[in-house]
Amino acid sequence: MKRRDFLQATALLGGALTLPAKGYPNLLPAKKPKQVLVIGAGLSGLAAACKLKKAGIKTTILEARNRVGGRVFSHQPLDSLTVEMGAEWVGTSHNRVIELCEEFGLELFDNRFETDLIYHGKHESVGNWSLSPEMETFWSNKKAYWEQLSSKEKEKMDRMDWWRFLSRKGFSDRDIDIRELLDSTDFGESIRKVSTYCALAEYAESSEKNEMDLKIKGGNDLLPKKMAESIGSDSILLGRNVSLVEQSRDGVKLTCSNGEVYLADQLICTAPTYMVMKINWQPGLPTAMTDALNGLQYARIGKFPVVFSERFWGRENFDCLTDGVGHYFYHGTKDQPGQKGVLVAYAIGDKAEVLHAQPKEVRLKLILDSLRPGFGDLSKLVAGESSYYWGKDQYSYGAYAQYGIGQWFDLMPVLKRPFKSVYFAGEHLAEWQGFMEGAINSGEEVVEQMLS
Repeated sequence: MKRRDFLQATALLGGALTLPAKGYPNLLPAKKPKQVLVIGAGLSGLAAACKLKKAGIKTTILEARNRVGGRVFSHQPLDSLTVEMGAEWVGTSHNRVIELCEEFGLELFDNRFETDLIYHGKHESVGNWSLSPEMETFWSNKKAYWEQLSSKEKEKMDRMDWWRFLSRKGFSDRDIDIRELLDSTDFGESIRKVSTYCALAEYAESSEKNEMDLKIKGGNDLLPKKMAESIGSDSILLGRNVSLVEQSRDGVKLTCSNGEVYLADQLICTAPTYMVMKINWQPGLPTAMTDALNGLQYARIGKFPVVFSERFWGRENFDCLTDGVGHYFYHGTKDQPGQKGVLVAYAIGDKAEVLHAQPKEVRLKLILDSLRPGFGDLSKLVAGESSYYWGKDQYSYGAYAQYGIGQWFDLMPVLKRPFKSVYFAGEHLAEWQGFMEGAINSGEEVVEQMLS
């Protein structure tokens, strides 16, 4: 049973969402809307608007940033090179992203890597390191292990962290250390904060590389730009920070911080939870939703690209897992032309917080020191550096939602539930949570719900 089927079976999707819960009034509009407002021009908001436009419903997107794409953020450290400061990978299982790229004529290319390891001061190149035979066997059989579990057993796994599950299996400290380094890159925080359900569900149902497979040639932000073009620039208003949402029998009224007012029959809010909590909701959001919004954290991820005068790593598909503060390095300019290249240091949690807090020269030294056991002093090859720390992004304060222990089944159904004329969507409400695919799925699904 895949996550989508399991979510349906546990009443997290579809019509079950419209059922009222104790202390949670359900006052949905009785007729389909003629005009809809969307908060957020990230992939979820754009996907919702595209679907609404095809249904012939007038739609206006209000976006606080001065660009579309949200947490999809392509950056050019040099004129000829592009790296992703936000969402990075398209998985081979991500059907909607792939379909949309075909629709808009965007080219996907192979963005898979083969991993070196720097651990306890020793560098081992790809093919020369592995986990224990016991861990390798368990990992090879994880899909079969997952599929034989009952629904109740899976739900119970949400109450145990991934580190504890692995330690109770009796794996070695080295195995668990390396899984900590590997898996924390996927969830953005230590695996001591990740539920076993979230980890096993993702790994058992993902591609071999855990959906780290493809990327859009020219930059992932080409997809939201193409989606925005299809919607029309007159329907997307940038720099509009919604400060007040008022609901009445007539529909919804939105007031922005610049004083502008917008009216519609219904509203789709795709904002990250931090921004949802900043809005003055009248009437106020139900207590259950407020508690869930306060309980859901976002992953502290930082991307710290370093431009090197030459690609000393020697192969285009290079990445390297380290136990240094730089954490995980990958070739951010894979298969792009030129002698210069970019390694992106991808740090999570406290490591990302530490790197962000340092002066530029200290941060660069810490990053290079993480690679020193394998490549020596690289300082003379540095041709530039940049950084983006999502933990301090003013619109999200995190890269993507990070469901903690016991939260998946407790928080998500509450956060997905409509409130009067307001529907909610976003990557934090999708089974492909944390991916571009999830954001798009969520935006499209909420429109189906609204129009059903």
